[in-house]
Amino acid sequence: MTKILFIFLDGVGLGENEPAFNPLARAKMPHLRSLLRGGNLTASTAPFEGEGVSLVALDACLGVAGLPQSATGQAVLLTGINIPAQLGYHYGPKPDPAVARYLTDEQTLFSWLRAKQKTAALLNAYPPRYFAGIASGKRLYSAIPLAVTSAGYPLFTKEDLFAGRALSADFTARGWRTTLGLAEAPLLSAREAGQKLAQLAQGYDFSLFEYWASDYAGHKQDMDWGIEQMETFDTVLGGLLAAWDMDEGLILITSDHGNLEDLSTRRHTQASVPALVIGREHRRFTQGLTDLAGIAPRIRALLSG
Repeated sequence: MTKILFIFLDGVGLGENEPAFNPLARAKMPHLRSLLRGGNLTASTAPFEGEGVSLVALDACLGVAGLPQSATGQAVLLTGINIPAQLGYHYGPKPDPAVARYLTDEQTLFSWLRAKQKTAALLNAYPPRYFAGIASGKRLYSAIPLAVTSAGYPLFTKEDLFAGRALSADFTARGWRTTLGLAEAPLLSAREAGQKLAQLAQGYDFSLFEYWASDYAGHKQDMDWGIEQMETFDTVLGGLLAAWDMDEGLILITSDHGNLEDLSTRRHTQASVPALVIGREHRRFTQGLTDLAGIAPRIRALLSG
């Protein structure tokens, strides 16, 4: 049975191959370039099909005016429903009540996985202050953890991170030490984090990892930090690929909207987003794939086959 690892890169579009404002054109990403035969994660590379890998561009606007937003984009990825078209607007960053209904009424991938008795997990570990914020009502769930918890799957905790059952949002847990003040947090190198990601994902039918630092760098218009995040991600990818079974597993890397690829603005963009698919079933997965709404149906089909 095929196992699927979905790596969600928040706010990464396929932009121009222009190093002046696109960190993805400037960053040193040797593992990604090897997959794409020297190409980079820009619009000029897609579509691409190679040995065990495909890259296609996905429409994130979905026929709705305005700039794509996180809540609706992520909800579309998790449901396969063109939610902006049904509502008439894009919305984010956190789900409003209308968007939340799609994520809590058994229409998501996670609710489908639960009904099919599949094993699934969101591989991010959340720190104690996150759960305290949720419990107090001062923090709201974003789309992905809302879908996960609504389907009855747990969110991983500090204890899970320390026990090696989950990864920090920055992959290495350095932020748990420097920002959260948890000096005892177990550090990983970026390559070790990729290997750990492979190990964890192989324990589930479907797993998802959410990487939000890319969107943060885009909003800050921080070129140096954006390059650092993408170079870290590439090293993680190298470790992941070294430990991944290409015959039994499929890696999907995609996003909800553009942002990081154009640091001339701090706003989201209307750029297409990448769908990078790695594994034996890459052609089957990407055939005819054109927009965000096509992701969830293909995941369901692959896990049903």
